[in-house]
Amino acid sequence: MFSDKKSFQEAFLKKLEMTYGKSFKESTVQDHYHTLGNMVREYISSDWISTNEIHRSSHTKQVYYLSIEFLLGRLLGQNLLNLGIREVVKEGLSDLNISLENIEEIEVDAGLGNGGLGRLAACFLDSLASLNLPGHGYGIRYKHGLFDQKVVNGFQIELPEQWLRHGNSWEVRKLDQAIEVNFWGEVEMVQEDGKFSFRHVKGEPVSAVPYDIPVIGYKTDTVNTLRLWNAEPSSFPVHKDVMEYKRQTEAVSEFLYPDDTHEDGKILRLKQQYFLVSASLQSIIRAHRNTYQTLTNFHEKVAIHINDTHPVLAIPELMRILLDEEKMEWEDAWHITSNTISYTNHTTLSEALEKWPIDLFQPLLPRVYMIIEEINERFCKELWEVYPGDWQRIENMAILAHGLVKMAHLAIVGSYKVNGVAKIHTDILKEREMKDFYQFYPAKFNNKTNGITHRRWLLKANPQLSSLITEVIGDKWIKQPHSLIKLQEYVEDPSFLQGLKTVKQQRKKLLADIIQEQTGIKIDSHSIFDVQVKRLHAYKRQLLNVLHIMYLYNRLKEDPNFQIVPRTFIFGAKASPGYYYAKKVIKLINSVADVVNHDPQTSPFLKVVFLENYRVSLAEYIFPAADVSEQISTASKEASGTGNMKFMMNGALTLGTMDGANVEISEAVGKDNVFIFGLKAEEVLSYQQNGGYRAYDYYHHDKRIRQVLEQLTNGFLPDTYDLFEPIYDSLLMQNDEYYVLRDFDSYVTAQQKVNEAYRNENKWLQMSATNIAHSGFFSSDRTIEEYASDIWGIHSTKNLLNQSINK
Repeated sequence: MFSDKKSFQEAFLKKLEMTYGKSFKESTVQDHYHTLGNMVREYISSDWISTNEIHRSSHTKQVYYLSIEFLLGRLLGQNLLNLGIREVVKEGLSDLNISLENIEEIEVDAGLGNGGLGRLAACFLDSLASLNLPGHGYGIRYKHGLFDQKVVNGFQIELPEQWLRHGNSWEVRKLDQAIEVNFWGEVEMVQEDGKFSFRHVKGEPVSAVPYDIPVIGYKTDTVNTLRLWNAEPSSFPVHKDVMEYKRQTEAVSEFLYPDDTHEDGKILRLKQQYFLVSASLQSIIRAHRNTYQTLTNFHEKVAIHINDTHPVLAIPELMRILLDEEKMEWEDAWHITSNTISYTNHTTLSEALEKWPIDLFQPLLPRVYMIIEEINERFCKELWEVYPGDWQRIENMAILAHGLVKMAHLAIVGSYKVNGVAKIHTDILKEREMKDFYQFYPAKFNNKTNGITHRRWLLKANPQLSSLITEVIGDKWIKQPHSLIKLQEYVEDPSFLQGLKTVKQQRKKLLADIIQEQTGIKIDSHSIFDVQVKRLHAYKRQLLNVLHIMYLYNRLKEDPNFQIVPRTFIFGAKASPGYYYAKKVIKLINSVADVVNHDPQTSPFLKVVFLENYRVSLAEYIFPAADVSEQISTASKEASGTGNMKFMMNGALTLGTMDGANVEISEAVGKDNVFIFGLKAEEVLSYQQNGGYRAYDYYHHDKRIRQVLEQLTNGFLPDTYDLFEPIYDSLLMQNDEYYVLRDFDSYVTAQQKVNEAYRNENKWLQMSATNIAHSGFFSSDRTIEEYASDIWGIHSTKNLLNQSINK
């Protein structure tokens, strides 16, 4: 149906009329989108079936990636691109007076994630399929993904996200493969054949119904699967009010990250985590049994990867199945489990390392808790044998301690590999945050620096730059991103640099038009686009950025000799609904924007834009347009970052601390092609361990800092009254936990260097080209190849697929 323009048109019109029972003239853009989506899904169905069949019949080892988030974004454009049929579709629709771009724009982002964690998972799925690797995702089909953000009078307002309002063309519901997941109840111990066994009885069952989404590789026959679980009432009777049961059941998959500031919310989050892992493991085991009729080789044929601590209950759940349902001995079950599961840590923040109160955990998951108790007891005995009498170390490493279940500890103990996501992050884990575990399990720890799928963030998001690159070095880079390094030969080539300048200006003009349409703010597309888009959190230091903007505004107002290249500061960020401090920072950004943008003296040189509802589809316009990539987290706090890679790949220059993957970006391109400032990680960690930092010293000795902080509360920002006192207090009264004031001067200096560098247009373009040339290393293809060989032990099935097709 996609072989040529005419065949596509005929198939499209027929499909539309058959699906909607109306003529083409009566159809809507929504009809066109769903028709095209259904056609694509049907088109790849034979490859989808073949991929699954090859994996089964060849007995190849498969990996299952468990993640509480999958931030997919829009799928239509990427699928058309990966299949190599976009131009045929575009031309065929154009002859029908239909714009493919309009159809793509009507697709709602599948916002099943909060930020980097979920987007990383989506990038990994793309790379697995494009590299012909047998790897699939398992997640939750949230009815409402991350909230839609509205900004009203500068304040964030959260609205329910409605990605399923018009249905989802990409999913296939598979009711026949539904799984029962049990909560609450009690554990019954029985004696069978002289042995004790355990049964979870009187539980409250929930039906997990799978919805499968095809994951299409780039110009390959591999179509892997993302399976998302929907929570529905079980057919089994329950002894409680039917409507209450239905409501509580459906709540499990209703919202991504329900509010956990109260006990009911905490229980719901824990339910989601167990729902994900129990349904996924039962499904994986069922498929394995159908192929091998035994689970004794499970760890040899299956790799299960847990993306952060949210799916860590996979460890005791796999033990439960092997012990209670397979009747294995503990040692055999533990051998299989601890050689099946691997774990990625994504944080050094202690508050992000999940800990669940035992008095909440045990009633909800009684049998799973019993198993965790046993794992903990056996682990502590191991520790005692190595560190006899060292009670403090054992207490610090225990899985159960102080009334809490420590999920990161459980993850390390029950996994065969544990990885960080950037060199510096992994080093901090080994040397500080998880030092005791690293000393005990040195062979488990390894690093896998994050990556991004260049096919979405360069090929799709920036076709102008992609065409320029292909014109210069050929198209090999699309499948082999390390080939981008060939651009290094052209960083001084006038023709290439002129092309790069033209492309960047086109993308800046496009984003400027979007900004004016969405906000009413007219910006200079020739100004420096200085961009910080990411989750709003204190450690990411959007506050440092906005305080610097206030400083620039003050200088422009007070010093007639002060000049800067016109600068547009662009923010995009969502704050967690219960994170009130972060929401005040959003209000601060917008309040500063109101002052700056409406001042005729400064507005020609300075503009501030906050783009509401930051999401994948908006990001695809932002990254190609950026000149400066703000990566200014407090050193040691950002595990890796992936936005830094997307900016780099599109030619923006990193302004950042030596944190996360910024370190490796700096090493790749050289210090002359980035702008580095601020405390080093070891200095931050020293302050935290030894003290010695006094924020008031910087307030008293730097009049720039004193002025901007006083402006938070002295009426400089109209109609804010005492609104920003918590920000003021966090910096002074609470001693500036993330060292914003300590890094302020260094940040101002780095920004001055950005200003001066941009004046030398040719040099800036060379720096930009150098960044693009070295960005291939940060493709998720490289990351996944490392996971596949070093952790999972999986191999490409390309030859097997080709043999199947040839037959």
